[in-house]
Amino acid sequence: MEGYRKVQFKTSIYENLPDTGKGIRLGIYQAQTACGKGATYKNMTRLERAVMLAKLYKVQLLSFPELYVPGYTLSPEMAKKVAEYKDGPSIKKGCEIALKYDMAILLPYAEKVDQTDGNKKYFDSIAVISEKGKLLNSYRKTHLYGQQERDNWSFGRSDYPVYSIFGFPVGVLNCYECEFPELSRILALKGAKLIVGPTAADNYYTLPDGKRSKVPYPDISRILIPAYAYANNIFFAYSNRAGYEHRGKDQWHYRGNSIVCGPHGDIIVVANHEQDTMLIADCVPGYYGMTHPAPKYNYLKDRRPEMYKELLSPKVDFLKGGYTYPVYKEGKEVPER
Repeated sequence: MEGYRKVQFKTSIYENLPDTGKGIRLGIYQAQTACGKGATYKNMTRLERAVMLAKLYKVQLLSFPELYVPGYTLSPEMAKKVAEYKDGPSIKKGCEIALKYDMAILLPYAEKVDQTDGNKKYFDSIAVISEKGKLLNSYRKTHLYGQQERDNWSFGRSDYPVYSIFGFPVGVLNCYECEFPELSRILALKGAKLIVGPTAADNYYTLPDGKRSKVPYPDISRILIPAYAYANNIFFAYSNRAGYEHRGKDQWHYRGNSIVCGPHGDIIVVANHEQDTMLIADCVPGYYGMTHPAPKYNYLKDRRPEMYKELLSPKVDFLKGGYTYPVYKEGKEVPER
C-alpha cells in the first residue's frame, strides 16, 4: 500500500496455537507512526492493516506503542485537542476491529476524563480490549517520565489488574513503568504470566538549533526487561515505535528496540532498530524448566515481605538528609507530607 513502510516479520512460534489458558500468541507492532494534525486517522487506518497482517499468523494479542493513536510528541495544547473519552471514536473502532478479527488489542491513546467540578483531566492511557471487542480497562499511566509528560498528563492510579486474554493472565505497564521492579513484581504476585509494556523510548532528539541530545541511559530492553522476566519467572514484552516524530522543529528518533523475553531472561524475538517490524512469539510457561532446585522454591515463594517495610515508607535515606516522597492523587503531584 502506498504510504506504508515495509514490515519485517520476526517470529518464534510453533505449529499450533498454545492451548487455551496455557499460553498465548503475542504480536508486537513496531512502526513509524504519525503525530500531530491528522495523525489519529492515519494511525487508526494503520492499526487495522497491522491487525490484518497479524491475523495471518493467528496472533491472539497485539500491542501497539505508547500513545499510538495521536502520537507521542505532543505539546500540552495538542494533547488536549487530540484526547478522547474512553468510549470515543478511536476506542470504539479498536473494539470493532478486535471483534472482527477475534484478536485482543492493547491500544494506547490520550484519554480525556470529565471531573465533577466541570474541568477535565488528561491521561496517557492504554485501552485493554478483549478478543470479544470489549473494553476491559482504560489503564492510566501511574509513573510519568520527565517534565514533558507532567506538562501533558495527570498521574493515574491503579491496583495493577491482571487480564484474562484467551484464558491467559496478562499484565500491562506503560513505558517508564517497565523500569520499576516493584510494578512487575506486583503483577507477577497477582498471577500474570506475561507483561506487555507499550513504550515511546527514544534514542535521541534534535533541538530546534540542530543540536542532538543523547538520552543518558542504556537500552533497558537488553538489561531490565530480561532481568525482570527472569526475576519474576514471566514473559515480558517491550512494545516500542521506530523512526521519527516531529513537534515543530524538534525531532524525536525512537530506539526501535521492541523485544519479547522469556521466563529465563532469554530473548525470544527482537526488532531491528530502524525497521517497521511485527514481532510474533508463542508465550507458553510450560515450555520452560525450573530456575530453582525444586518446585517449592522460586523468587516469588522465597520472598520475606515482613522485612520489606522500607519499600512502603514515605521517607527514605538514599539522599543526604533523606527524601520524602510526594503524594500523587489521580492528577498532579500533591505535596501533603
